[in-house]
Amino acid sequence: MSAFLAPTASADSGKVVTSSRSFKGQQSRYASLLKESAATSVDHDSSWGGVESLEVPQTESQAEKDAKAQAEAEAQAQQEREQAASRSTERESTSASSSTSESASSSSSSNATAVAAPTSTSGAAVVSYALQFQGVPYVYGGTTPSGWDCSGFTSYVYRQFGLEIGRTDADQRAYAVAHGVKVTNPEPGDLMWKSGHVGIYIGGGQMVHASTPSTGTIVSSASYATFEYYRIL
Repeated sequence: MSAFLAPTASADSGKVVTSSRSFKGQQSRYASLLKESAATSVDHDSSWGGVESLEVPQTESQAEKDAKAQAEAEAQAQQEREQAASRSTERESTSASSSTSESASSSSSSNATAVAAPTSTSGAAVVSYALQFQGVPYVYGGTTPSGWDCSGFTSYVYRQFGLEIGRTDADQRAYAVAHGVKVTNPEPGDLMWKSGHVGIYIGGGQMVHASTPSTGTIVSSASYATFEYYRIL
């Protein structure tokens, strides 16, 4: 509040009297101005929020979008390559297993499917036909190119030439005695017999026969034992 002092004279005493006047309106305006200038704080609880609370949306540039798309495409391509490689490995493993199985199942009969049929009924034709079965395994009691024993081999070979000489070595000797000729100077194609074993003479002191389980069907010297020779063709 401001005051104005004015001197006055007293008629009675001759003293000077001072009076004052107040101007409330002007003082009030000054006080209001001071109050408004002091109220400069920011109300952080305002519903519209201050600068500090603004959330600016994050946007990707086109370059960032392209890089992200390329990375995703590369990851997808890598996954497809790995899946393709896995499928290829599985196919190779299955194929190898199948080939091994087929090879094992056909190895014993490969000679049978590869042999040429007899072209005549000569002794030389018998030898040529019989030699094609080298390598067929020895199987006791067997009678086919998948595996046979000594008499199973000779019975199979001579059967292809129309001769049923019997199943066992004893049967074959009996057939040879009844239907053939015993000779001391053997020729290719003659039946060879000794107790417990038979074979086919191929000439040059050699024979082809289903020898043993460890050797299978082979060509070997005929001199390892004493044989009887029968010409049955």
